[in-house]
Amino acid sequence: MIRRRTFALAAAASLAAPMIRAQPAGPVRIIVGFAPGGGTDILARVMAQKLSTMWGTQVLVENRAGATGVIAADYVSKQAPDGLTLLMAHINSHAIAPAIFPKMPYVAERDFSPIALVGVTPNLLICGDQQPARSVKDVVELCRKNPGKIGFGSAGNGSAQHLALEMFKLAAGVDAIHVPYKGSGPMLTDLMGGQIQYSFDTMTAATPHVKSGKAIAIAQTRLARSPGHASVPTMAESGFPGFEATTWYGLVGPAKLPVATVRRINEDVNKVLAMADVVERFGQYGAEDGGGSADKFGAFMQAESRKWAKVVKDANVKVDA
Repeated sequence: MIRRRTFALAAAASLAAPMIRAQPAGPVRIIVGFAPGGGTDILARVMAQKLSTMWGTQVLVENRAGATGVIAADYVSKQAPDGLTLLMAHINSHAIAPAIFPKMPYVAERDFSPIALVGVTPNLLICGDQQPARSVKDVVELCRKNPGKIGFGSAGNGSAQHLALEMFKLAAGVDAIHVPYKGSGPMLTDLMGGQIQYSFDTMTAATPHVKSGKAIAIAQTRLARSPGHASVPTMAESGFPGFEATTWYGLVGPAKLPVATVRRINEDVNKVLAMADVVERFGQYGAEDGGGSADKFGAFMQAESRKWAKVVKDANVKVDA
């Protein structure tokens, strides 16, 4: 009787074991490749706050700005695959930079474990409130009358904002100055201060300043309008059919992250993205279409890499390594 009971208890424990979710063994860091205040930083902090509560441990955001996210990505690629160091991957670090820089310190498809897509946003063509040209047509005319004199800021050489500008220059047939910064935060400060005139910045980073009236939204760069900025026309509606330049964010870890760890974090990220307050906040920033499986995110990143490699080639984009 005792042996049967012991066996039954052991069997019950075995069946229950898969339901017990292992929590992180210590504080978790989400590394962000841009300065505080930018779109990547904003979304990372929302995720960190929610995951910290869910996991019962600290989830910290650590900013390692520079080289349009490459410095942060390289750092994470060299960390132990224990789930304690994650990267808020970005279109720059995982799709654009590999197509632009001839010597990359990592191979995006080899050196990371995809976990989950966090969101896709349009870029917003914005200006400071002191700028008189506030329509796409007027911006084009301004650039044509002042070739090589109108400054467009970006989060850095080879950033999504930079390539959106290059796409615009090709489509409009204009010459404008690209002014790179180490992230959207410092760039927005100068834009609102009048040191630069325009930017195709991420909707995530630009939205708080547009809502406050310190920055003016001229157009957005997905083919359909974002609900968060329903009154702002798309570039396609403004005379540039087919113009689409998005920014995306997602969580990845170092290569060889255990499958069980990837699955656990993926499930929890999906739970966070389904929370009503997160849906509302992300919607305000235009961050949409997040969630899904790790495999789906991996396939998405590969498709983005192919897309932007073609854009870089067609536009003959060259930046310093």
